[in-house]
Amino acid sequence: MIVLSATGLSLSFGDTPVLRDVSFSVNEGDRLGIIGVNGAGKTTLLRLITGEAEPSEGSVFLSRDKSVGVLYQNTAEMALKGEETLLDHMISAFPELLAQEEEITARETELSRLSEAGDEAAAIRVGAALEEAHRRYAAGGGLEFRGRCRAMLLRMGFTESELSLPVSALSGGQNTRLALSRLLCREPDILMLDEPTNHLDIAALTWLEDFLVSYPKTVLLISHDRYFLDRVTTKTLHIEHTRARLYPGNYTKAKQLREEENASTEKRYKQQQKDIAKIEANIAFQRRCGQEHNFVTIRAKQKQLDRMEKVELAPPSPKDIRLSFRESELPSGNDVLTAKALSFSFGEKPLIEGMDFLIRRGERVLFLGQNGCGKSTLMKLLVGRLSPRSGRLDTGANVKIGYYDQENDTLDERNTVFSELRETYPHKTDFELRSALALFLFGAEEMVKPVSVLSGGERARLTLAKLVLTEINLLVLDEPTNHLDIGSREVLEEAILGFGGTVVAVSHDRYFINRVATRLVELDPAVPHGCRDYPLSEGEDGYACYRRMREEREAAATAEKKATPVSEGKLLYEQAKRENAERRSQERRRSAAEKKIPLLEVELEELQKELFGSAATNYVRAAEIEARRAEIEEELLSLYELTM
Repeated sequence: MIVLSATGLSLSFGDTPVLRDVSFSVNEGDRLGIIGVNGAGKTTLLRLITGEAEPSEGSVFLSRDKSVGVLYQNTAEMALKGEETLLDHMISAFPELLAQEEEITARETELSRLSEAGDEAAAIRVGAALEEAHRRYAAGGGLEFRGRCRAMLLRMGFTESELSLPVSALSGGQNTRLALSRLLCREPDILMLDEPTNHLDIAALTWLEDFLVSYPKTVLLISHDRYFLDRVTTKTLHIEHTRARLYPGNYTKAKQLREEENASTEKRYKQQQKDIAKIEANIAFQRRCGQEHNFVTIRAKQKQLDRMEKVELAPPSPKDIRLSFRESELPSGNDVLTAKALSFSFGEKPLIEGMDFLIRRGERVLFLGQNGCGKSTLMKLLVGRLSPRSGRLDTGANVKIGYYDQENDTLDERNTVFSELRETYPHKTDFELRSALALFLFGAEEMVKPVSVLSGGERARLTLAKLVLTEINLLVLDEPTNHLDIGSREVLEEAILGFGGTVVAVSHDRYFINRVATRLVELDPAVPHGCRDYPLSEGEDGYACYRRMREEREAAATAEKKATPVSEGKLLYEQAKRENAERRSQERRRSAAEKKIPLLEVELEELQKELFGSAATNYVRAAEIEARRAEIEEELLSLYELTM
């Protein structure tokens, strides 16, 4: 069943078209990936679907009986205010259940008052309403929604202690994860996600993928994460040059189909051009002959050309950035970076503790770990932007570092794009600087834009432009693929593979990890030396290897835990704990039964009077009373057993 469709959608800003004649449909249960370069109109399409923007032409059909949930990529910029905790903010996503809780509390208070006042008839009515309220509350998920909120936050990488933090204290990345958690907990019928993988570590990414793959409802998502798209999506909408084309299958399948389609179109175009050339040559020959019958042939051939449906080549793909890193003429020493008992803390909280590692020339080392484990901090330590609390971090001989910061903190908001480069490289000519910016798709108009108004993708490209003008032999990258579209990510990967120096990086992009890494290091303060090493063989799938070794380690730890003998004292304690819990549960049930029994007995007596009174000749009402009497008697038997 179609739950969403777009027909002839077009939108322009002034004379600039953003989307033209976009048509597609989504069936219930589809998982649609929306792809395209930065600025292609992907987020705009979501806003047209939700009604937040009005199309210049065309229409959107959205099934009325379906709930819609949307998460935009700029959630991090909309910092949450107020002092409510993370958990309270999650719980507030269920106003209907909270209202039902208030109703139940109010009815319980009223029932207690009526019982004390001896108004049995009114108490019976309120008791029945209270029972119905409890039924609706349970049916709507009231018994488990708080637990689901807590579990969702923990799945998204928040710690138990962070659940009581005020939302105003969250970082931009945490805001995004909180908004995503809140939305997923509601489980809308149509789930729309714009770059949901930003700010998620690998564990949270894997969980989100599994969640979406098993999600029984409809999903639309915008992403540049190729691994994520391949695992999750079943259809792909590719937006290019303001138009959109729907393909069956995930990102890789859609890419293959698009390439085959373009190759077929190019083949037909070339053949048609040959046919046209032959016909035009024939027409030219007939004209040279100049006889009457030749002009008849010319008219026939011209009609053949006019009736021919011309094959048009697909427009060229949007330009990708052009990128290569300048290698220092002098290579570094063999030992590029050495850490010995390296430690760092923010205030009293230790973040990195006793870390040891050695990185050699020519390695491409990817550091992994959960959010908050200190990966970005470690990158800042490596480049000297932070100083260790204790231990040593030695840089080898002749090491020249180039650093990419995921937060783009090296950019001065007061500068223009061009003056940012001019300030960094005062000795380079304007031609050199403009040429470098052009390689990163900054045109003449973009070069005079203030840094403060740049998008995330533009800021990332400007930071890379600053980086490639420096001669280096050690490249330190902190989440370099964030804010880059798929084409730019592929160019970056090729540039890294072509770089002859040493690479140290942090990334959650599994595709990037697989292509680039020769070695993986997982930060974990709970193990000796503060990290785990995963050396990779040439051509090995890095992420698959990392995941396999993690699963093997976790399975071994679980087996060891099961094999550990439990002391007799602990067994007795656990047994006593279970018995006490069961006893308290029985006492609560007995107490509730003792309160409910008299109410039901009163109701049964009233029904008995009505049956032999006003309902004696009303057979419909008498049947209703008999049915209710049977229910009450059955429930009373159960309650009597609890009080014995």
